[in-house]
Amino acid sequence: MAFFSSRSLKTLAMAAVVAIVPASTAFAAGGDSKPPRMQDWSFAGIFGHYDRAQLQRGFQVYSENCSACHALSRVAFRNLMEPGGPEFSEAEVREIAANYFVMDGPDTFGEMFERPGRLSDRFPPPFPNREAAVAAMGAYPPDFSLLAKARAAFRGFPGFVIDIFTQYQENGPDYIYSLLTGYDEDHVNPEGELNYYNPYFLSGEYIAMAPPLFDGMHAYQDGSPETISQYAQDVAAFMMWAAEPHLEQRKEMGFRVMAFLLIFGGLVYMTKRRVWNAVDH
Repeated sequence: MAFFSSRSLKTLAMAAVVAIVPASTAFAAGGDSKPPRMQDWSFAGIFGHYDRAQLQRGFQVYSENCSACHALSRVAFRNLMEPGGPEFSEAEVREIAANYFVMDGPDTFGEMFERPGRLSDRFPPPFPNREAAVAAMGAYPPDFSLLAKARAAFRGFPGFVIDIFTQYQENGPDYIYSLLTGYDEDHVNPEGELNYYNPYFLSGEYIAMAPPLFDGMHAYQDGSPETISQYAQDVAAFMMWAAEPHLEQRKEMGFRVMAFLLIFGGLVYMTKRRVWNAVDH
C-alpha cells in the first residue's frame, strides 16, 4: 500500500486547486501577489516537531539582524530554554538576557532606570513606541511574536477545504520565506518612491523594507549553509515557534485524543453488536 508524504499531499492539493479554480481565486491575498512557495518544514504534519538546531539558528538571525527593527514583545528570555523551543541552556539564556537592557523602576528616588535583562523579562522593543518606530524607519516594523500566524495568507476556496485533509498549516512560514527570498532588484518603483519590488508581498508589489538578508552575513557554527535561503528558512521557523510555542504538545495531545476516540468507537461498536446480535430487526 502506497503512502503519501506531507510534501506530496501538499503538491496534490495545490494541483487540485489550480485545476478546479482560476489562479485569481486560488490565492486570495491581495493585488497581484504571488502565492507563497511551499517549503519542507520539520513541524509540518500531524507528527511534526521543531528542529532545535534550526530554531537556534533562527534566533541567531533574529538577534543579529532583525531585532534592530522588529520587536519580540510576547516572548520571555526564559522561553528560550523551555522544552519544545530552541532549548538553550540556562547559562546561555542568562548571557543572552544580559545583553539587553530593560526599563525598570521606580527606584527609591521615584526614577525609572535601565538594568540588564533577567530570565523573567520579555524581549524589550527596539523603539519606545510606534510613533518613534515610524519616525526612524518610515514605516512601522511589525512585531515578530505572532507574525507567522498573522501573515498566514488565505488561499481561497477550495484550497482551505483541501488543507483540512492535508493538514497544511504552514502558509505563514511559507509566506515569510517567500517574502525574504523574493526581492527582485531589477524592478524599480515607477512612482519613484524608495520601495522595493517583491511579488510575494501581500499588500502589493512594493515593500518599504529593504532586502534584509545576504549570503554570508551570519556565521553558523554547525556548518549549515550561509545562504539567503537558509537564513530565511531558519528565521521563519523561529517565528513559527514564537507564534506557537506549544505546537508539539498540541499535536501530541491531538494524536492521543484521536487514538482514544478510535478505540472507544470500536469498543462501542463491539458492545452494540454483542447486545443486539441476538435480537431480530
